[in-house]
Amino acid sequence: MTTTRQKVAGLPSGRRSKYVMLVFWLVLVAAAGPLALKLTEVRNNDALGALPATAEANRAVQRAEQAFPDSQKPLAVAVYVREAGFTAADRVKVDADRAAFSRYADGGQVSPPVPSYDGKALLLSFPVAGDADQRADAVAGVKDRLGTDVPDGLRTALTGPAGGEDDVFDAFAGMDTTLLLATAATVALLLLITYRSPVLWLIPLITVALANQLASAMVYLLAKHAGLAVDFQSQSILTVLVFGVGVDYALLLIARYREELRRHADRHAAMGVALRRSIGAIGASAATVAIGLLCLLAAQLPSTRGLGPVGAVGIVAALLAMTTLLPAVLVIFGRWLFWPFVPRYSPNAVGIDVAAQHGVWRRIAGFVGRRPRAVWLGTAAALVALSFGMVNLSIGMPHDESFTKEVGSVTGQRMIEAHYPKGSVAPAEILAAAGPAEQVVAAARTVPGVAEVGEPERSPDGRWVHIAAILADTPDSDAALDTVDRLRAAVHAVPGAQALVGGDTAYLIDEKRTVDRDNRLVAPLVLAVVLVILVLLLRALVAPLLLLASVVLSYVAALGAAGLILHATGYPNLFVGIPLQTFLFLVALGVDYTIFLSTRAREETAQLGHRQGVLHALTVTGGVITSAGVVLAATFGALSVLPLVPSVQTAVIIGVGVLLDTFLVRSLLVPALALHVGRRTWWPSALARPADRPAAAPPVGRVPAAL
Repeated sequence: MTTTRQKVAGLPSGRRSKYVMLVFWLVLVAAAGPLALKLTEVRNNDALGALPATAEANRAVQRAEQAFPDSQKPLAVAVYVREAGFTAADRVKVDADRAAFSRYADGGQVSPPVPSYDGKALLLSFPVAGDADQRADAVAGVKDRLGTDVPDGLRTALTGPAGGEDDVFDAFAGMDTTLLLATAATVALLLLITYRSPVLWLIPLITVALANQLASAMVYLLAKHAGLAVDFQSQSILTVLVFGVGVDYALLLIARYREELRRHADRHAAMGVALRRSIGAIGASAATVAIGLLCLLAAQLPSTRGLGPVGAVGIVAALLAMTTLLPAVLVIFGRWLFWPFVPRYSPNAVGIDVAAQHGVWRRIAGFVGRRPRAVWLGTAAALVALSFGMVNLSIGMPHDESFTKEVGSVTGQRMIEAHYPKGSVAPAEILAAAGPAEQVVAAARTVPGVAEVGEPERSPDGRWVHIAAILADTPDSDAALDTVDRLRAAVHAVPGAQALVGGDTAYLIDEKRTVDRDNRLVAPLVLAVVLVILVLLLRALVAPLLLLASVVLSYVAALGAAGLILHATGYPNLFVGIPLQTFLFLVALGVDYTIFLSTRAREETAQLGHRQGVLHALTVTGGVITSAGVVLAATFGALSVLPLVPSVQTAVIIGVGVLLDTFLVRSLLVPALALHVGRRTWWPSALARPADRPAAAPPVGRVPAAL
């Protein structure tokens, strides 16, 4: 293993091989750049709302597409409302719009307006013709027409699937660049604060940007030729992961390189030692996060399953760049990159313990060492107290709360709900065999919560019928979900009907069931995988179990703290996929930092004994790991620039979780718990057995052997 590490470390730090490594990366980036720009061409956002093929709502959609191929265009719904009742000018406006909309309608006709029971609202609905690009142009024309020649006091809005689709496109317009710039700016600022150098911060920033290009190119190739599903969510997470994790690895490597520059006159030798002693922990960290992400392949929800391999590719790209390109560039440019705090070689530095240079963390280690039991109990109690904030959260996000700003489709939906049966905007869709159609209609009309059942619409081939059932309650309410469950049971019981119930409410039911299944399977799988990696890395059983328990506690506390923040900001209703996705990231990334501490503690324990080894490891890793945690939390915080509430929720939960793990779990809870448990922490390895000699302070002549 040591020989392998020496060979790997020698490539980017060699006198000649560093230039070879730089040229290799220049060629690689030149090839990857054009491919990275094509990533949006293979991005398919349909996966964001897709269900497994076996879900009833999905099967209903497929049957409708086959039976009614000409009626599957997205519906545009124009809403007109005047609370005092319509004027003659209002009706002229509606008639003129209806005539203008016919050019955009599939079939060239728009049905007459549908009045509300109270006479204060009118609806014009029609399927929008054309492909995706043509529909986008058509909806833009419809919106322009709706806003033209509007009589004073008349309110208008465009909603329905076509209006919602267009609002999503508008919300994401230019967001790729915005997210990239926000992430890069956040990282640049934190690197400037960390290094206080006008030059050094540029090196890791440029390197991680190139890693992001490589990751995007790899994802593009996998999507193009291997069928990898990519959507806006996974692409956004890819950017954040590469920048956050990549800069973390850079911080750890540069910190070690700075130490070695004081001990070695030759910068090549300094980088060789730094890379050799840090690459094990960095590699184990990357493996944990990447393999944890790949556990998402076991999920059934397409948006969750697709996130796994995309994120894993990003981790691999960041690892490669930060352990090959970054050290080569640092060695090529030399010590002056650290100006004005240039680390000078000093013969005396070879025998000085680096813990003496970490005053703040030496004091924190002393505090933990004096009363470890009180520290870990107090920290655990604080995390448990924070977890009660989860009572502010609920699972399930209504459609009208999906955006961080008001959009036309949401406004229109609220206008419809105020004047029509609440389920009018999204009726339940029944697809059944034509023969027993009347029995299906009769069964649907007996279901409590169904306000109205339409007449059957027969398919062109005469085999199937489509029946719209308007619900009495808002489509995404609990009452509507219960109604559709009852509706499904009723129509399924009709002999020979082969009935399927789809629509928005049915989709929410199937989505919830899919997510519940994924949570029960994927979360334990992630924990099992992480536990196995920790056992292999630390060659112990007790320490991995303690570390895993601490990370789970950190996740629960993060949800609680985030619950307080999200409740205060008005976003307490979580998107159904967020608990599992944030669980994965916080467990994997939480273990990520713990790996850096625990691997150092294990190596120090072998030299100094358990107590001194743990405290020494906390002292020398505290500053750099804390900086890395702040960078990662701020990087995920960049997701909040996106105009979708789920992105903001993800940013808050992961950001808070990483900070809790950095400042409480890794700095206080884990080392204090390790001290309280004692040498048994390393059971059943040899480190768990009593020492042959008492542990001593770090000897003056010893150079610490780990990161």
